Amino acid sequence: MNDFITFILFVAFYAYISYSLQTICDRLRVENSWLAWVPIANAYVMCLAADKPGWWVILFFIPFVNVVVGILVWVEICKKLGKSPWLLLLFLVPLLNLALIGYLAFG
Repeated sequence: MNDFITFILFVAFYAYISYSLQTICDRLRVENSWLAWVPIANAYVMCLAADKPGWWVILFFIPFVNVVVGILVWVEICKKLGKSPWLLLLFLVPLLNLALIGYLAFG
């Protein structure tokens, strides 16, 4: 039963994050925003939303570099949405990171 609950929570969080990312991409007029639902392709869509080249997706798979690239991409997305990049500090706080993605998508 515990595994089932974990699975349901995983699916719920994945759906929420994917829908939020798709909404962010729609707001930024990114083509093929539906790719936010596809693993690995969602990193590609994030790069496009931040006006970074598509090959940056490769950088998401290099340890330690992926953290820097993720920060750069999210800072650019925040700027394009007219939000403060300092909001990204909320990514460090569990559960507030989920609220931040929702705020960027729907706020």
